[in-house]
Amino acid sequence: MQALSTQASGQAAASPQALTENGGSFAGELQASLGRINQMQQVANQQAMSFQAGDPNVALNDVMIDMQKASVSFDMGVQVRNRLVTAYKEIMGLQV
Repeated sequence: MQALSTQASGQAAASPQALTENGGSFAGELQASLGRINQMQQVANQQAMSFQAGDPNVALNDVMIDMQKASVSFDMGVQVRNRLVTAYKEIMGLQV
């Protein structure tokens, strides 16, 4: 997930060792990802409200693209959560 997001933003992917050396942890990265998803949803909703209010600086195609980006990022977040829950259940099943 981290590698895909950094590739999409045009940056070089950071290695897991570099993340821990720079203070990044899994929990921190997960929280940052959730923050980015929330930010995308807020921006998309704000643009939609501006378009509905008749703001001439907001085009319909921009609103639709931002809404779709927010939707895809939310769906990705749900899938990550589902995988984490499945992994947790699997690990808890190993401890008998």
